[in-house]
Amino acid sequence: MNLSNTQLYETGSDKKRRAVLVGARTGRTSEEEFEVGMYELKGLAKACDIEPVMNATQNLVAEDAATYIGSGKIEEIKAVIEMYDIDTAIFNNTLSPSQLANLSKALDVEVIDRTGLILNIFAERAKTKEARLQVDYAQLKYMLPRLVGLRANLSRQGGTGGSLSNKGSGEKQIELDRRKIEKEMAFLRRELEDVEKTRQLQRGRRSSAGIPLVALVGYTNAGKSTLMNRLIDDYGTDSGQKVFVEDMLFATLDTTVRKLETTSGRAFLLSDTVGFINDLPTDLVNAFHSTLEEALYADLIVEVIDSSDENHMMHSEVTARTLQQLGAGNIPRITVMNKAERLENVEIPLVRGDKIFISAKSGIGIRELVNLIEKKLNESLRRCTLKIPYDKSGIESQIRNSSQVVSVAYEGDGITMEAYLTSENYGRYSEYIE
Repeated sequence: MNLSNTQLYETGSDKKRRAVLVGARTGRTSEEEFEVGMYELKGLAKACDIEPVMNATQNLVAEDAATYIGSGKIEEIKAVIEMYDIDTAIFNNTLSPSQLANLSKALDVEVIDRTGLILNIFAERAKTKEARLQVDYAQLKYMLPRLVGLRANLSRQGGTGGSLSNKGSGEKQIELDRRKIEKEMAFLRRELEDVEKTRQLQRGRRSSAGIPLVALVGYTNAGKSTLMNRLIDDYGTDSGQKVFVEDMLFATLDTTVRKLETTSGRAFLLSDTVGFINDLPTDLVNAFHSTLEEALYADLIVEVIDSSDENHMMHSEVTARTLQQLGAGNIPRITVMNKAERLENVEIPLVRGDKIFISAKSGIGIRELVNLIEKKLNESLRRCTLKIPYDKSGIESQIRNSSQVVSVAYEGDGITMEAYLTSENYGRYSEYIE
């Protein structure tokens, strides 16, 4: 048996599911991208509490339509499965329904592809009603054409999962499962439509307040939530409302929005949302669209990068592609090189144009980052003088709450204000602008 394209991992003694990680590289993927993908697959497996035992890789001119990998590699993996008491095979590709079914039969262990693995992580991490609805819908959409292969997986586990029933077998049962899933998907679609309406109302209220929105985006585990909490601590109007932080993939699945205020009195909203990853399943992007599109409505995007990760440039490219896919590619952006305390020959804080090196964990560079955010927001603002009659004094409060006010003077014929206005507020209060 030729094991030249395998890599054995050190494993612990804990009783966990044990997996062989399978990757096939075609000409469409560079060697570097392939290696990064396999490394990420190991992290994804661990996030699902699965112990990676070995890598099995293969170079292909083109994928096999029936089993993705070649028949020789299948025999090799079968030998590895028996030798190392492995019960799961995880593929670093999205398998077609027929490939999943054929591989489940050929390998006689549970077969999971990259999409299924990420969906499992999302299902484990989903805490709010909205996140659970989005994950459930994405899982069902993924399951629907793959019922044959997934039912084979479940029979090996000796149980059930998701929406698959454990009664009966064969084509009749698969058809019953299909009908049940389609019914559940229709229900979830209606629920998600209600969620989207609620989000639109929330955005409308935020927009009417005239407070700019700054969105934190970036690769998963780059430190967005740590940065969010640091900013809440230092500039939040309610420091008790922190977000969940954990050193794990996809720790955050929900959008969190908090109001911050700079030392100069400049107010803005800050949002933190789900992290990106290479080959984020399309079904997940679609299901989480209402969450991810928070970036689409931002006045400024703050991209958070783990500068200590040797693959951070590739991660940034993935973030850029995802933002483009969402339609947010042209929104003004600041790049935050986080975890810069781990870098050699870099003295932080360091600001280079619209890029800043910081440490969210220690707080070094936070003040400089907020100054940069304020500067970028002000670039899109217009400094105006407004004359407000006393019988319209409520306008003064609205402007104070939504804009950076330079000065206020109470005169005989009304209130004179100097303030920086967004284009939206400029139109809203145009009748008072001198």
